[in-house]
Amino acid sequence: MILRDILRTKGSSVHSIHPSATLAEVVNRLVEHNCGSLVVCENEQMVGIITERDILRACAFNGGTLAEKLVRDSMTTNVTIGSPDDSIGDTMGLMTDRRIRHLPILEEGKLAGLISIGDVVKSQHDNLEVENHLLKNYIQS
Repeated sequence: MILRDILRTKGSSVHSIHPSATLAEVVNRLVEHNCGSLVVCENEQMVGIITERDILRACAFNGGTLAEKLVRDSMTTNVTIGSPDDSIGDTMGLMTDRRIRHLPILEEGKLAGLISIGDVVKSQHDNLEVENHLLKNYIQS
């Protein structure tokens, strides 16, 4: 299976925020959408990602309130990305090696979706369930 299969099931909707937004706005959106990251976009181009972990770092290392801090100062700019044609197995390894939980998927330079480690694990689990079912049927017949 490939990431395109996950996006087909999950959808390509991605929650985003502007780099000039405050971290308080990020927290509100994360809670509103029940998600762990927002893609940072400016002029319809991805310029970074802001995650729960980035918020925690901003709280731990910088003074001031979340309402005073801007996304551009706390976001991750060197974003690891994936392609819709990447395999799920390779993606699982990449996300594990890089210790990331959210992977923006780009196709022809445009944002095609966002995959979480939970999406990858669920996909692997679903595949194993089907395989297990087929093997049990084969053995029993």
